[in-house]
Amino acid sequence: MAAVIPDPRRVGFVGAGRMAEAIAQGLIRAGKVEAQHMLASAPTDRNLCHFRLLPPKTRVLRVSPNLPCVVQEGAMVMARGLHAGNSEAKLLQNLLEACGQCEEVPEAYVDIHTALSGSGVAFVCTFSEALAEGAIKMGMPSSLAHRIAAQTLLGTAKMLQREGQHPAQLRTDVLTPAGTTIYGLHALEQGGLRAAAMSAVEAATYRAKELSKK
Repeated sequence: MAAVIPDPRRVGFVGAGRMAEAIAQGLIRAGKVEAQHMLASAPTDRNLCHFRLLPPKTRVLRVSPNLPCVVQEGAMVMARGLHAGNSEAKLLQNLLEACGQCEEVPEAYVDIHTALSGSGVAFVCTFSEALAEGAIKMGMPSSLAHRIAAQTLLGTAKMLQREGQHPAQLRTDVLTPAGTTIYGLHALEQGGLRAAAMSAVEAATYRAKELSKK
């Protein structure tokens, strides 16, 4: 008896912007989907509430990705629609995990994730740029400063993930009495870094909620 050859997996995107491109490249690089089996259509601003108006058996899940999906280091969340079951959720999660980390959450968290991780890429880049520019100000060559700043962020993120520590604990581990780090942290607190970062996520969340209503 001849073996049954399964149909190739096809993935379609509504719109073909940076996020769709990032996910598509992540899926292709991971070997989950072949490039010729990817489709893109005209963009739409519909959210999960609008998709619920589709026929009763339509299975919909809402996804919030971020740009690092392009290097398979994305941070994504997904929320089930009314008719999506465990099999659909597992299928989508399996696909998306080829692009990075993917967690299922209540839909109420999606706009927050857009601010934290979608917009957060730009926030982190701004901090990385500022770190490097501080070193440049003190005499380090620009290209070297930016490479070291990026690697510092990467190494710190890996430690937080692998060791499961709260950031405050890792920060405390770096401190020594009257050392360089506490002086630098004092300057950051004086500059309002913590409050500014929290306000940025708050502002971006409110904007995401506004956009999702259009």
